[in-house]
Amino acid sequence: MGKRHEKAAPVGTERIEFGEPRRYLVNVDSVSTSQLFADCVIVGAGLAGLRAALEVAGRHNGAANRPAARSRDPNVILVCKGTLADSNTWKAQGGIASVLSQDDTFEAHIADTLRTGGGLCDRDVVERVVRQGPDLIGQLLQWGTAFDLVDGRIDATLEGGHSHARILHAHGDETGRAIAQALINRVKSTPNIKIIENFFTVDLLTDQDNRCAGIIGHDAQRGLQIIWAANTVLATGGAGQLYRETTNPSGATADGVAMAYRAGAVLRDMEFVQFHPTTLYVAGASRALITETLRGEGALLLDIKGRRFMKEYDDAGELAPRDVVSRAILAQMRKTESTHVYLDVRHLDKEYFARRFPLISDLCESFDIDVSHDLIPVRPSAHYLIGGVKTDHVGRTNIENLYACGEVASTGLHGANRLGSNSLLEGLVFGTLAGQAIAQTDTVEAHGLKHRLIKYEVPHSDRSRLDAADVRNSLRSLMWRNVGITRKAQPLAEAQEIIRFWQRYVMDKIFDGPHGWECQNMLTVSMLLAHAAQLRQESRGVHYRMDCVKTDDEHFRKHIEIIQGA
Repeated sequence: MGKRHEKAAPVGTERIEFGEPRRYLVNVDSVSTSQLFADCVIVGAGLAGLRAALEVAGRHNGAANRPAARSRDPNVILVCKGTLADSNTWKAQGGIASVLSQDDTFEAHIADTLRTGGGLCDRDVVERVVRQGPDLIGQLLQWGTAFDLVDGRIDATLEGGHSHARILHAHGDETGRAIAQALINRVKSTPNIKIIENFFTVDLLTDQDNRCAGIIGHDAQRGLQIIWAANTVLATGGAGQLYRETTNPSGATADGVAMAYRAGAVLRDMEFVQFHPTTLYVAGASRALITETLRGEGALLLDIKGRRFMKEYDDAGELAPRDVVSRAILAQMRKTESTHVYLDVRHLDKEYFARRFPLISDLCESFDIDVSHDLIPVRPSAHYLIGGVKTDHVGRTNIENLYACGEVASTGLHGANRLGSNSLLEGLVFGTLAGQAIAQTDTVEAHGLKHRLIKYEVPHSDRSRLDAADVRNSLRSLMWRNVGITRKAQPLAEAQEIIRFWQRYVMDKIFDGPHGWECQNMLTVSMLLAHAAQLRQESRGVHYRMDCVKTDDEHFRKHIEIIQGA
């Protein structure tokens, strides 16, 4: 168990030291390992990483704004564990939230975000993100993002938790792909950005003064490789694969959170995991997101008896915040002893539906679901990690020269519950802010061969080896069952006991490929998540304790932080 250290903070903070014996997952020898050098290395190719890369590279700063100590444009390396299309951004359907219409206001968007966040949002961060949104959206439009237009203006729709129609979309339900493609095109045309795909970042490298010096990872072509960098940006995305049911792609295995924790970064709000209420439920098929925008355009939720039920749980009905809808669906499934509920879009014209939601239309057709006559079976799935690596207002972490942005980061925007479509906005704004902070520092240029030698050997272990694939599958089922949409003390304690057992036989091993490293990262972050959920003995936002159903502002209007300890 961890040691507690109380300290004062505006909202309140409890910091936990949690033991972690491993510093690196692989043996590190900086003499014999292949090496690259960069002014900045960015890990992750979603919206936040791409936007940070462009800002650091000086695509928008120009020589006139370059710090005097720097004589050239920075050399940027962007790495991603798969291809540029394997990000949560690419998969995002619904849209990006921003105030563009005359009848909407910054104050309304700020109020909606704060209300949804359950008292744990950082108001200054919320205001900054909301107010920067329109200008950065305009920039995306100039760069070729094909937002859907009506009468020459970007169209907007409504989502749950929002008081105004401010959800901007592209190609109907392909918003993330449209934004990502525009940024990818711009990154590829920027000569001082080098892209390395299929590069699995194993760990962050730190020096004796706990400054980040770059990364060590596995290149699909060259094996282990070190990339030394004056600044490092984590933009690795989320952790949906910790759960059996998830909307996230296969690469969302919490790698960035785990490697930051091993390096000594502070993690915050790890207990807050958002579950998306509606993912397509077809037995034997992987879960696919059914965007919340459907409910914003009038889709209804029905139980297996054909009854509309959301008004029984919240006056806002289908437009209640995601955590409320997810718990309501789960409760109704239990009440009716069913595996799913239904989404009813039969009121929408089929041709309009196909134009407005082409991905969902094709998905339903692939399973012979005729949306003009049939109901769409849905159930909740893990969707978004609200907690993550703690940052300041420009993405800096407690480790010098290390930044984090996007889903891997805990910036203070979301609090205890993320307002729908604020995630792409956060990635856009904080990717920009982190990139600007790096571009404006005098330490942007690489230190070259001044790095100290790093040599680390994983201690030998004689313990038996467990099958990583079996552990991974069992872990995902355990997390879904014990640390899911609703939680209780005894299942949370049981989850930690089981994970601790698996860790004994997995964390002491040296793996030689991504599947094993992902399993180790998933075990690490699952333990931290379950432990934080056990400590928060109240219900707030997406964290719902069936044995502590009330929100306890006296004891828990605070952040729970975790840092590696002895």
